[in-house]
Amino acid sequence: MTKATVRGRAGAGTSARQRTVAAAARAAAKRAEKARESSLDEEAAENAAADSAVAENAATESAVADEASASGTGADAEAREQAKGAVRDEAGAEKSAKPARRISGAATAVLAALVVAGLVAVAMLGWEYRDDQRTQEARTEALAVARKAAPEILSYDYRHLDRDFAKARAHLTGSFAGEYRTTTTKVVAPTAEKYHGVVTATVAKPPAGGAPAASVVSAAPEKVIVLLFMNQVTNSTQVSGPRLDLNRVRMTLVDTSGGWKVSALDAL
Repeated sequence: MTKATVRGRAGAGTSARQRTVAAAARAAAKRAEKARESSLDEEAAENAAADSAVAENAATESAVADEASASGTGADAEAREQAKGAVRDEAGAEKSAKPARRISGAATAVLAALVVAGLVAVAMLGWEYRDDQRTQEARTEALAVARKAAPEILSYDYRHLDRDFAKARAHLTGSFAGEYRTTTTKVVAPTAEKYHGVVTATVAKPPAGGAPAASVVSAAPEKVIVLLFMNQVTNSTQVSGPRLDLNRVRMTLVDTSGGWKVSALDAL
């Protein structure tokens, strides 16, 4: 009877401990599930899962220990020690797996960052190369337009002013086109007609020959500034003979849907 009572008390105590450990394991499992569902922190989910595994292993270890204690035999004691060892090995494996997963995740993040940085560098180099190519094309095209446009903008003959001014306006754009129309209509045309003015402008050339004296001051894919040395020969009733004026002109050209056009012209 005494043995039965002791065994019964031991069984009741064991059952209570098992229920407590099992409850802890279930609570830990719920926390792990909640962490996984919320996706707030992957590491928190892994820790919670590890806690759940440890709690379950502890429950198993406690159950094995209680069974071995209740039986009291040497064979059961040996089995208990083996079970504890298995539980400890499983818990150790679970804990050692966490750093491995963290290292793997860090390596993946570093590799992804390097790939993104490489792609950005390639894109920047490609953009700079294309921009440089467009700038070189702009320099060549705008300089050619400036050499042609400058003589037509700065020349006129009182005998066919409308034709000369229309030819000049074809090279202009923006507000400068309006300014040119106003100046030629209100100032240049009346004076030229009154004094029979004829102005012939050309881009200066070196005495020994060579390319016209025009060069690019600054250039961008959509805007180019050109400096030109101009010779202007004026004939009119106000002077006894042809008068030569040597001028420097700064011309601003912009790329439009109709090609390169002059947006500003300043005498220096």
